[in-house]
This record gives sequence, C-alpha cells and structure tokens, in this order.
Amino acid sequence: MTAIKKVVLAYSGGLDTSVILQWLWDTYHCEVVTFTADLGQGGEVEPAREKAQSMGVKEIYIDDLREEFVRDFVFPMFRANTIYEGEYLLGTAIARPLIAKRLIDIARATGADAIAHGATGKGNDQVRFELGAYALEPGIRVIAPWREWDLNSRESLLAYAQHRGIPVDRRHGEVDPYSMDANLLHISYEGGLLEDPWLEPPKDMWLWSVAPEDAPNQPTYVDLDYRCGDIVAIDGQSLSPASVLARLNELGGANGVGRIDIVENRYVGMKSRGCYETPGGTIMLTAHRAIESLTLDREVAHLKDELMPRYASLIYNGYWWSPERELLQNLIDASQAPVNGTVRVKLYKGNVSVVGRRSEDSLFDAEIATFGDDAGAYNQQDAEGFIKLNALRLRIAAGKGRHGH
Repeated sequence: MTAIKKVVLAYSGGLDTSVILQWLWDTYHCEVVTFTADLGQGGEVEPAREKAQSMGVKEIYIDDLREEFVRDFVFPMFRANTIYEGEYLLGTAIARPLIAKRLIDIARATGADAIAHGATGKGNDQVRFELGAYALEPGIRVIAPWREWDLNSRESLLAYAQHRGIPVDRRHGEVDPYSMDANLLHISYEGGLLEDPWLEPPKDMWLWSVAPEDAPNQPTYVDLDYRCGDIVAIDGQSLSPASVLARLNELGGANGVGRIDIVENRYVGMKSRGCYETPGGTIMLTAHRAIESLTLDREVAHLKDELMPRYASLIYNGYWWSPERELLQNLIDASQAPVNGTVRVKLYKGNVSVVGRRSEDSLFDAEIATFGDDAGAYNQQDAEGFIKLNALRLRIAAGKGRHGH
C-alpha cells in the first residue's frame, strides 16, 4: 500500500486527538491538517486552533457549522418524527454525517489522501464517520488510531503526551467522570458509574437542564410557527434554524425538559447505557406531531409512522449518505408541504404538553367532528353498512368455527 502523504484529522484539541495528531506524525510521517467543527457544543473552539498551532500544524480549519447542522440535518430528521428504539433522538448520530462531509471537503481542498478520527473500535461513531466518508469519496483512506495503536487507557495516553511534550489541559482534573459529546441538539453522557445500569445518575451530572422537581412552579407557554414541517418562528419572532434550536434548548432546559436514561443497542452488537439531554429536540418532536395531526392525511401519517423506525436505524447506523435514506427523505419532505401553522406547548416540570394547534391547511372539520348537530354533514346511518362490510370476513370465520383462540 502506498504511503500516506497528507491526512485530515477531526480534531477537538483534547487529550485524545492531540495524542492522535502526534501519533500520526510518528507513525505515518505525513502532513496533518486539523479540522474542528463548531456544532454548538458550547465553549470556545478557538483553543483548538491555538493548540494545533503550538504543536506545529500548518493547515488548520475551524468551521462554524451550526446553521448547516440544524438546517440540513436536524430539521430533515425531525420532519420524520425520528426516534431510535422509542427513546433516543439521535443527537450524536445526526452530527456525524456532517463531520464526515467536511472531512472529505477539506481532503479535496488540501489534496489529502486520507482522513483520521478519534472514535474507538467499540462504538458506533467509527462506523458513521467511515460509511459517510466512503459514500462521498470511495477512494479515501481512513486511519482509526484506536484500532491500530496500543494506547488503550487514559494513563497510557498521558504517558505518551508527557514523553512527546504534548501540552495537556488539567483544568478539570486528570480523570473525566464521563465520556461526553455535545452539539446544538443534545449532550450525552456515557462511561464511569453509568456503566452500571442500576445506578441512578448523580444530580450534578446534568449540565443543560434543571431537575424536573426543581423547575419553576409556573408553566411556560410557547408558540411555534411551522412552514413545510420546520419551525420558522418562536412566539412570533422569526429565527434561523440554529437560533430556533438554541432558544428551545433554553426554554426546555429551564423547565427540566429532555432528560432520558436509556440502554440502547449499538450497531456493532453490544448494549450501551447512555444519558442524554435533548430539551429543544423533545419540544420539537411533540410539537411537530401536533401540527401533523391537523394537516396530514390519515394514511400519509400512518405510512410515515411505519417508515420512521427504518429511517431512524439508517441514521443511527451511519447510512445518512445512502441512496435508501435519500429516497426516504424525498418522500418525507414531500409530505410536509401542508404542514404549516402554529402549535402552542406548555412546559412544566419536565413535561411538554400540546395545548393548542391551528393551521390554514387543517383537515380538521368541526362541522363533521362535532358531537352536536352537524347539519347533515355526516350521515350516521352510513356507518351501519361500513361496519357490516368490514365485519364480513370476521362473520365468515366465526361461522366456520375459527375464532382465533
């Protein structure tokens, strides 16, 4: 195999990726380009630039991808009411195809022949990064140090860093209690004491939301305006996609919304316990289903619900850039043309309740649905024939003694 000349590294500036940066030089003797994505994870990304410069990197990319992330990845996913295994809103999974896309973009721009990432060999992210990269650039080479080196503990990473003179940020101590990942959609916590699924997460672990029992005693009401399935305004104020999600995170977090503690099935085969805070996404899911309940035809809505688990698995497993996901997305997006209007939600101590919905594209007809006098809009006697026709096969089976038990 030919030698690697230049590699683009997904770089955070933390211990792992700083060690990977030096290890790439030591192992492959190649140029390294660093790429740091601002996906709204909080904190500054500029320290990553300073760290890379201090280590001698010549080509450094720091990209603000917040708007693209929400507009082109989060919003399309929520048009499908996507949720994995009934609980997980896919906050980590949906960020990976965008990172893979930028890695490939930068590799093309800089003439790199490889990309590298810091995902471990036990997790889903290695699959997501690499499937995305190969879908976008079939000939790209991928370096995954955690599958190659023998630095398999934090202590060995620290020793390597000390030996090679890599600066280590010790502001938070030498041992992080959890493995965390954050972006505008969520923050996740894994590892540490969470590896015992019986132990309750400590109260001070959660960073984005107050505990539901400590949330305000008065509810917060929020109006969300929809256009073609996407939120375009909050309480009458027009906002960009990233601003919508940031504002909903604030409102949800202040009311204890969006915490979950789950055991999920990873694509690589093992079960994993994770805790997630997704305040804005939790509000978005509830509100989107509410506006669809008014505006979507029954069979269209049911078909979307049938397809959603498959769509969710495609995203979770790393197939965002696959032809089947794109095909499903086209169908989902086409369904959203009438999904316009306003939803009012009430946030109260961890709960999101829909208390109002309206739309000029509503299929709800009060004259037909009323329990009062419908002025002839619906002939109730028609129901008798409808019931008898649908009961025909059941009556035939019963007459043959086939009762199904």
